[in-house]
Amino acid sequence: MADFFRYLMIGLGNGAIYAMIGLGLVVIYRASGLLNFSQGEITMFVTFIVWTLQDMGLPLVVAVAGGVLSGVVVGAVIQRIIVAPVGDPHQKPRAVVVVTIGLFLGINALAQVIWGTETRDMPALFGNGQLSLAGVAVGWQKLGALAVLGVEVALFAFAFKRTRVGLAMRAVASNAESAALVGVPVGRILMLGWGLAAALGAVAGTFTAPDRGMDSNLMLVMLVYAFAAITLGGFDSLVGAVVGGLIVGVATEVIPKYVDSLQTLPMVPAFVVIFGVLLVRPEGLFGAKKVTRV
Repeated sequence: MADFFRYLMIGLGNGAIYAMIGLGLVVIYRASGLLNFSQGEITMFVTFIVWTLQDMGLPLVVAVAGGVLSGVVVGAVIQRIIVAPVGDPHQKPRAVVVVTIGLFLGINALAQVIWGTETRDMPALFGNGQLSLAGVAVGWQKLGALAVLGVEVALFAFAFKRTRVGLAMRAVASNAESAALVGVPVGRILMLGWGLAAALGAVAGTFTAPDRGMDSNLMLVMLVYAFAAITLGGFDSLVGAVVGGLIVGVATEVIPKYVDSLQTLPMVPAFVVIFGVLLVRPEGLFGAKKVTRV
């Protein structure tokens, strides 16, 4: 039982990171109806900025704050200079998706040019200490990831429901043309969505790098888990991203420990989740079901 509880807590900590990445994917999807396949590489890039700032001697908390601000700028610039000229993602979804795949490759190559291909060490934001819960040692880093995720969810829930910017983002996600007619600056809102997604990536990457090592392949596997999370929870649901991330984190950590054939294939549960949900309930557990007229 103690082993199960330890695996559960590790899975929840990992799931919190998947949920953070998933939140970034959902923010962009809600604003543009677009699945951003470059989200993982943007996350990796801004995490390298965090690593650079702390390597220069700044406290890690300050470096993360700098990475978050840099993420807002990086995401907004990418949307304005690279994505926006392609056209409206609602009208040209395939073209924009191809652009995000190109960004995936381009950002990865750019990171290798700037920082090289060697793996760097990133210190843990909450340290390497452990807390004893029910007789099981749980890392502060895992508990910290859950706490930070809770703060992010609270902030986004407040922003989307109580602020003019949040309401504008919801309006653009619902109908960009109608939103523009009533004075919503659609272009700026889309830039903000990409910026917020990149800022979330800076935090998610900071929690990922201490365990996986800081290099240009940091988020390749994590992005798959994040896609599984939002597929389960719903592409347009912030709550779904959180619930889906936690479920995927627990499933991919716990199941392989008790199924011998999956110990060398830990990603299988994530692919099973994606395949099963798309077959049974394509909109996910919390996603809005689209109704179309015949």
